[in-house]
Amino acid sequence: MRIGFGFDLHPLTEERELVLGGVRIPCSKGLLGHSDADCLVHAICDAILGAVGRGDIGEHFPDTDPKYMNCSSLELLNQVNEMVKKAGYIIENIDSVIIAEKPKLSSYKNAMVSKIKKALLLDSDVVSVKATTHEGFGPVGQEEAIAAYAVALLEKKG
Repeated sequence: MRIGFGFDLHPLTEERELVLGGVRIPCSKGLLGHSDADCLVHAICDAILGAVGRGDIGEHFPDTDPKYMNCSSLELLNQVNEMVKKAGYIIENIDSVIIAEKPKLSSYKNAMVSKIKKALLLDSDVVSVKATTHEGFGPVGQEEAIAAYAVALLEKKG
């Protein structure tokens, strides 16, 4: 068994739509970044990559590469899953949390889980997405950014 941990934070901007867990969420601001800036999926990618000892998302999908400009982070997650398979592992569990003051995310969590499971080709209920606020503290609490944490548990096949 291998455990990996991931974290990501992106600033909010009025010039982008908000995408979290692959779900487009109505909001006056979105996340600033090279891809779709989906900090939840980025944190999950880093957790999985860490569990298989393959570095981080920036090493595999650098923001200097134009082919990743505005791409869906779910596509990156699918590519990370291919790395997991090639390394001989299977994903046993992913637990994640999004930290955002606004918008309220509870009604979107099931859709996020569904999109993440589809990108990872998972059938069982091994993906968890939670959401909380920063109670007005720091850049997340001041609605300047959204952050996400994730933990992944992988097991070596055979």
